[in-house]
Amino acid sequence: MTAWTIRDFHSQDVEGILQLWQSLRENGVDPVYDLSEVLASCEKDHAVVAVQGEQIIGAAVGRAAHDQGWIVFLATLPVFRGRGIGTLLLAAVENRMTAHGLNKLSALMPETETRVEAFSNRGFVVKKNLRYFERRIPVQRAERGALEELGGRLLPRDLWDRVAGMVDEKELLERRLVLPLAESELAEEFGVVPPRAVVLFGPPGTGKTTFAKAIASRLEWPFVEVFPSRLAGSPDGLAGALRQTFLEIAELEHAVVFIDEVEEIASQRSGEPPSPMQGVTNELLKIIPAFRDQPGRLLVCATNFIRSLDSAFLRHGRFDYVIPIGLPDAQARAAMWNRFIPGHLVEHIDVAALVSASVGFSPADIEFAARSASQRALEKAVFDGVAPAERRGPVTADYLDTIAETKATVSDAVAADFLEDIAALART
Repeated sequence: MTAWTIRDFHSQDVEGILQLWQSLRENGVDPVYDLSEVLASCEKDHAVVAVQGEQIIGAAVGRAAHDQGWIVFLATLPVFRGRGIGTLLLAAVENRMTAHGLNKLSALMPETETRVEAFSNRGFVVKKNLRYFERRIPVQRAERGALEELGGRLLPRDLWDRVAGMVDEKELLERRLVLPLAESELAEEFGVVPPRAVVLFGPPGTGKTTFAKAIASRLEWPFVEVFPSRLAGSPDGLAGALRQTFLEIAELEHAVVFIDEVEEIASQRSGEPPSPMQGVTNELLKIIPAFRDQPGRLLVCATNFIRSLDSAFLRHGRFDYVIPIGLPDAQARAAMWNRFIPGHLVEHIDVAALVSASVGFSPADIEFAARSASQRALEKAVFDGVAPAERRGPVTADYLDTIAETKATVSDAVAADFLEDIAALART
């Protein structure tokens, strides 16, 4: 049998690394580092291979960070195990890494890996009572430039949990949108095609923008808001700027793209000859099918006036769901009041009375009334000569006063129209 030798990794050895990786998986070992990370370290860090003839029979890959080194991959083909190849591979990669001033070399191994003799033979010591924590960074370095150019950002991870109340709406969005997008492989097994585009409609101030941001937060995808008014000043015109923006979005691996008040660029087309705005609507209708062909993206359009949207805009094949976002019910209003009332005061406030008094209020109305009560209580404490020891913050009466003075955003007529729109246009 031809003797085996150890040498540095060459770019043509990638196929051999792939075979070693696959051999681990076939033997029930799930490597700690992803294949992409291993291949990246082969090219950029330190890697050696054991070769017999033209065949790669083993490999060791290391990565250095300051004075700390990590073994990110060690494997030999099953038929060559037990011959000391792993030990010599570790020695070879260590020799190459220690030249850079390392004082510690570490390795993480999955619990299913039982062949650890190579590490023991090289003097590695097993550390007890340790836990390994890992978190994936949602946006890769290469994407950050494109994201900044688009004005996109990553939103706080807890934004979804901070959406107060609106339990039914949250559950619907969780089931229809978040689940198939977050668990895309499982969805595929069940024959579910993840959604690509959705319309949120409802009266002003009901939280459509908040829900769009919360979906991005829940998925940990970048949130990119498209502002047609800002694009209108482009030398290419609004239609051209819109097209270019979506081409740039295509460079991102994942994204929740949000267009608020979409009726501004997708209203009913009529009249001859076509107006410039009709050209924008036509462009948007062309963009959406192309956008749908790209996985890892979700287009969320919001409108207060769904009746004004072009009929072609809402048809099946462009939007997966048309979801109503209405006024909060009693449970949701209670959750919102509890959120906006200072925590140390909640137990002293008759929240049930505030819930009853704020029927027909939108989330924005409740937030305004709560903040107005706090502002008035502050002014009273400072300017009415209340002694510092007696300053307690707003009381129930303060909140009820501001509720009485707050004009609800959604009128009875608008609320009635919304119910009609749900019956005629909702698709959930």
